[in-house]
Formats: sequence, structure tokens, C-alpha cells
Amino acid sequence: MKIKHLIAALAASSTLGAGIAFAADTYKIDPSHTYPSFEADHMGISVWRGKFNKTEGSVTLDRKAKTGTIDIVIDTSSIDFGHEGMNAHAKKADIFDVAQFPTATFKAKSITFTGDVPTSANGELTLHGVTKPLTLTINRFKCIEHPRLKREVCGADASATFNRGDFGITFGLPAFSPEVKLAIQVEAVKQ
Repeated sequence: MKIKHLIAALAASSTLGAGIAFAADTYKIDPSHTYPSFEADHMGISVWRGKFNKTEGSVTLDRKAKTGTIDIVIDTSSIDFGHEGMNAHAKKADIFDVAQFPTATFKAKSITFTGDVPTSANGELTLHGVTKPLTLTINRFKCIEHPRLKREVCGADASATFNRGDFGITFGLPAFSPEVKLAIQVEAVKQ
């Protein structure tokens, strides 16, 4: 009789441990609702805005531990300024050099929460073959039970600023400001 109780206790303990080990939820980026966009100076007379049309990756959130991870891959050849000539030039070696650097990545190993809401992600941006620290500010975050997918979908609006010269993208400097502002809309589906 005692052996049965011991086996039951071990099984319950094993199940409890597995629940703790898998407390984080994984979300796959929805590429049809995720567009990293940016704005940069154009000779001080205007601000050029563009976006990347192809993004993939995943996010994990552990709401109990108030942490998570982000792993995003951006196809740099999907750059879109809404101007074909500028798109073609941006892909060349003197700007993004998409032949040599076909992707940009953002990887974060920690997400900071304020209360129950993620508010920033500390990670590394790899762009043009250079990796530098970057903190994304999460300006807005919300999860819902998606009415069509019947699964949880989370969305966020995130932003950051960086110096493109730090990543070796020096075209037009110093006539053009090196500061780039990111604005990222993202939606991700719970797996």
C-alpha cells in the first residue's frame, strides 16, 4: 500500500515539476501583421520612412516569473520605402548590402515587466553584420482570444532609437543624421 502512495506522490511531483518547467508560453510571429518600420533624416529637409515586409520569429513570455525572450529575423531585401528607386538603392552595398547581409536580427534574453505588462526588452540588434545592444520600449501590449483563430494572440507596439553609423551604415554621413527611429508593430499567435 505504501509503495502505491509513493508512486502516486512521485508522479504528482513529476507533473508539478513539468508544469513549472513549461510555465513560459511561446508565440509565433504573424508575418502578415508584423512590420518593423523606421524613419531617418534626409539631408535635414525631410524624414524618410520605410518598413520591412518580411519578418519571422518567436516570443516567449513567462507571466509568473515576469520575463521572456524574443528572437526575430528580418529579411532586409524586403525593405520598402514606397519608392522603387530608393528600395533598389537601399539594397546595394553602400547601404544595407542585402547580398552580403540578407537578414537583420533582434534577440532579447530578458523582458522587463511593470506589474503584469511587459514594458521593455533588453537585447541585441544585428544589422549589416554588426551586433550592438538595443533596448526596445514596449509602448503598448495586449493579448486577446482571437475570434477566428480560437487561440490567444498578443500584439505590441515597440520603439527604439539607434545610430546607424554604429552598424557600419554610413551612406550620406554627415549630411544625413545617423539617428534612426524604429517603430515596430507586432502580432504573435500562441503555439
